Amino acid sequence: MAKPKVYVTRMICDNGIKMLKDQGYDVKINPLDRVLTRKELLKNVKGIDALLCLLTDKIDGEIMDAAGKNLKIVANFAVGFDNLDLEAAKKRGIMATNTPQGSTEAVAEHAMGLLLASARRIVEADKFTRANKYKGWKPFLFIGEDVHDKTLGIIGLGRIGFAVAARALCFGLKIVYHDVVRNPEFEAKFGGKFMETSDLLKQSDFVTLHVPLMPSTRHLIGKKELALMKKSAYLINTSRGPVIDEKALVAALKKKQIAGAAIDVYEFEPKLSPGLAKLSNIILTPHIASATIETRRKMSEIAAQNIIETLSGKTPVHSLHK
Repeated sequence: MAKPKVYVTRMICDNGIKMLKDQGYDVKINPLDRVLTRKELLKNVKGIDALLCLLTDKIDGEIMDAAGKNLKIVANFAVGFDNLDLEAAKKRGIMATNTPQGSTEAVAEHAMGLLLASARRIVEADKFTRANKYKGWKPFLFIGEDVHDKTLGIIGLGRIGFAVAARALCFGLKIVYHDVVRNPEFEAKFGGKFMETSDLLKQSDFVTLHVPLMPSTRHLIGKKELALMKKSAYLINTSRGPVIDEKALVAALKKKQIAGAAIDVYEFEPKLSPGLAKLSNIILTPHIASATIETRRKMSEIAAQNIIETLSGKTPVHSLHK
């Protein structure tokens, strides 16, 4: 009997790879440290039983058909899955999975890090000091904002939203939130108050986004929403870039309509919208919210386990087919 073939679109932590090889699978990995072109991907997936892909890979019906009739699972190495055509997978009887639990804590920590860095102007101060501009203490040098007793608005109350709230309470922040479903358990545990998005934007000192990218969340924050925010407020995004209308964000920051922003993801990733990098009131990180050793190893393990369960005839815990 032929060994099941697994193709991995880019090198990931070796613990997941070892799990697959220990099952006796024939595992092939893209040796190039870059995203495969469409042509390369179509060629490399031929005849495989399982595809382990990254969020930078667009996996649609054409890719699935190129893989052939043996393809049983597309295991996404990410929490988000907007790069997968779930309908195409379902139509072809192909399992689709993600790695939701692996990155929860790391992304929540990064979101809080961006919040604190924004409020205390840490990035600006670092650049200033490195440029040898620091000539002595001044009472108003890089004066920032207190975080305690301020209001944090969380939009999207999944695992990461919960984890952010737990950390925010430790810093003395008050919590308000919006989600498609009200969560009494969250309200009881964290004292969080449910609000419609418009009210949340008006009342929050910090707004952090934790929603998946789908038609209903694309440009969730645009010109209209930014206009509702306090002039002293900060916007944080570690979810998906297109959730924010970047053109509107650049305009709002230029006019100082809001105090600042800190984002880890971009609408046209990896490209930045014109003018974004020139602004001093925004912190930009290169999609690294989940980039910790522990998280990457856990994601690798979960992705591998999803493949093993599927090829063993089981339904994986992290199936995206609801």
